[in-house]
Amino acid sequence: EVQLVESGGGLVQPGGSLTLSCAASGFAFNSAALSWVRQAPGKELEWLCTIASGGTSSCSTDVVKGRFAISRDNDRSILYLKLDSLNEGDTAMYYCAKNAPGRSFAQYPRGRGTQVTVSS
Repeated sequence: EVQLVESGGGLVQPGGSLTLSCAASGFAFNSAALSWVRQAPGKELEWLCTIASGGTSSCSTDVVKGRFAISRDNDRSILYLKLDSLNEGDTAMYYCAKNAPGRSFAQYPRGRGTQVTVSS
């Protein structure tokens, strides 16, 4: 069973940074493509970044605008998302997800999320 547990969220001031972590188990982490997605209250789920098993990554240019970085530790089965230059529009629940071929990102299995709140 795929298990994904996010952590590292919290309250941060505008312009601040956070690093989110996702501990994974129940599948072959080393060979899986993984993603981060987020959902703000009243808004649709947004795709942020994806990282392939070998480390190649891509992020949404519209949403992320070069401010976030995805990485992974295959030895420890942990996925990371570094968030920089945060603004109030980044307030959302952040989820890590295991990519599922042939499905949209909204259908990827994901964890319960970690809340990021950006406020002064």
